[in-house]
Amino acid sequence: MMNDLIWTPSDEIIRQSNVWRLMQRHGLSSYEALILWSVEDIGRFWDAVSKDLGIRWNRPYRQVYDTSAGLPWTKWFIGGRTNLVTNCIDRHLPARANEIALLWEGEDKKVRSWTYDQLFREVSRLADALRREGIGPGDTIGIYMPMSLEMVAVLYAAFKIGAICIPIFSGFAAGPLALRLAHAEAKILFTADGSLRRGKIIEIKRSADEAAAQIPTLRKKVILRRLGNEIDWDSSRDCWYTEFVAGKSERVATEPLDAEAPALILYTSGTTGRPKGTVHTHGGCLMQIGKELAYHFDVKPEDRFFWLTDIGWMMGPWMIIGVHLQGGCVFLYEGAPNHPAPDRLWEMIDRHRLTHLGISPTAVRLLIRAGEAPVARHDLSSLRMLGSTGEPWDQESYLWFFEKIGKRKLPIMNISGGTEIIGCFLAPLPITPLKPCTLRGPGLGMDVDVFDDHGKPVRGETGHLVCKKPAPSMTRGFWKDRDRYLATYWSRWPNIWFHGDWARIDDEGYWFLHGRSDDTMKIAGRRVGPAEIESVLISHPAVSEAAAIGVPDPIKGEAIVCLVVLKPGQSADEQRLADQVTEAMGKALRPKAIRIVSDLPKTRSAKIVRRVIRAKLLGQSLGDLTSIENPAAIDEIAVLSEEEK
Repeated sequence: MMNDLIWTPSDEIIRQSNVWRLMQRHGLSSYEALILWSVEDIGRFWDAVSKDLGIRWNRPYRQVYDTSAGLPWTKWFIGGRTNLVTNCIDRHLPARANEIALLWEGEDKKVRSWTYDQLFREVSRLADALRREGIGPGDTIGIYMPMSLEMVAVLYAAFKIGAICIPIFSGFAAGPLALRLAHAEAKILFTADGSLRRGKIIEIKRSADEAAAQIPTLRKKVILRRLGNEIDWDSSRDCWYTEFVAGKSERVATEPLDAEAPALILYTSGTTGRPKGTVHTHGGCLMQIGKELAYHFDVKPEDRFFWLTDIGWMMGPWMIIGVHLQGGCVFLYEGAPNHPAPDRLWEMIDRHRLTHLGISPTAVRLLIRAGEAPVARHDLSSLRMLGSTGEPWDQESYLWFFEKIGKRKLPIMNISGGTEIIGCFLAPLPITPLKPCTLRGPGLGMDVDVFDDHGKPVRGETGHLVCKKPAPSMTRGFWKDRDRYLATYWSRWPNIWFHGDWARIDDEGYWFLHGRSDDTMKIAGRRVGPAEIESVLISHPAVSEAAAIGVPDPIKGEAIVCLVVLKPGQSADEQRLADQVTEAMGKALRPKAIRIVSDLPKTRSAKIVRRVIRAKLLGQSLGDLTSIENPAAIDEIAVLSEEEK
């Protein structure tokens, strides 16, 4: 089945697609010709995208890109001035002033919406308020909010005045929140009194308060009144959202910015424990995200687009920017997809007539548990495209999504890239057939390949996903850590971006992914480095060492199993240790199991060999053990029981 074609586009789908328009303008007649053309001359390609999408430039760029400082430091759209707000909001006025830009539903089934004109006015009021607080170009502000209309307005208000936005996952506990915002030197934090998740109040204001004490640069917290629940109040720094914007101007001009001006810092965890602040620019976000939503997802002004995500995951800003660039409607949802009933997601699609649904394989595996009956109760005929990302698919779940949700009529745009590029290295197009679980091929303009361990291209076998040419949305280094950026992505082979994913290209040119090649874990689609979990465990007074390992999980994709070494003469309860991780990192990152052992397998240089630990836990072949100094430690690790798997 894996090698069979399961979906083929009709001539009507092809000829009505946005990407077909681009192909016709440049005399391209096939998918293969388009992919080749997009990477032969990347300057020509990105210039063509700018013209085809009608990107507005306050001052045109004189050169598409410049690699004179070295490939890792490529600059884009040299001399050009623009702004994400110019293109995502301003360009649609007055023509689409009364069209719905944002549609929101809370877990309590409250529904709100804003038109493009209302969004413009709210963004202006926030921009005026931020300027009055002394916030300007280059200043950083944090967003730690549930999915809401106001959250989107904050994002755009920062863009509008040239400030840099730092969206943080709303499920994080105070520690990870403080670590990220202190590192970015945030001056203002936007949060809420609470949010709803599975019928329970999530008191994110309390976590924001705890974090604020650890952020020296923070001057103010702006709180959205979402639930009206009781919260602590710091009169010296806290301010209600409504008071913050009261009386502010509804007509604020958008600041023209250099194309290379930073717009976002998106944090992604690495294996060393220190989160990496990836830096994304106005020009880079505009072009990369705009290309993906226009061509790969074929978004049009009449569409209602929904990706089940959080603003702290790159898919949040990605969805908002890309859909609004096309003049479409973004649907936002606050809660869990199966609460209060298993059909919640399908019921919302039916009631709001959504056209695009993006979801992670993890979420699909969760929804499958309820069977087909919840799906059958609803009319999903408004959908015209499905999307997925977050981790590799298993075939059973993929086909359930394709058959039960898409009725075998809709393509699954299975995409993969990363926070580091706020976009896709691999993504299908709606003009090409699909096989189960495939990503089909390269994203347009992305010169990707699969290398073996020696840096040679391979076909038909699993290798390393790499990119051979720069792209506009590649991070401009890591925030305050240029050397680590080079070491992470550019150090394995000269002038080659090494992404850390296992990939394979089959004999017919279809691409597949097979997970991460480093130690980073993806729990329910969220990446977390083992060292972040380990540092929480080691902070316990009885713990001397810890290893956090990602193991397959039928719902989350991956779950965390931890091995802990105690200090001599000390004792600790496994459940209490798991509670400590939960309190520090959030419920989503609670370990599935914690094992107390006397030692961890290490190399002579004292590096923990997580690869071997994982293989032993799963009962797999251990591979080469010659580098391990203390092989007896491996024998102590017991294979996971069926209950633990």
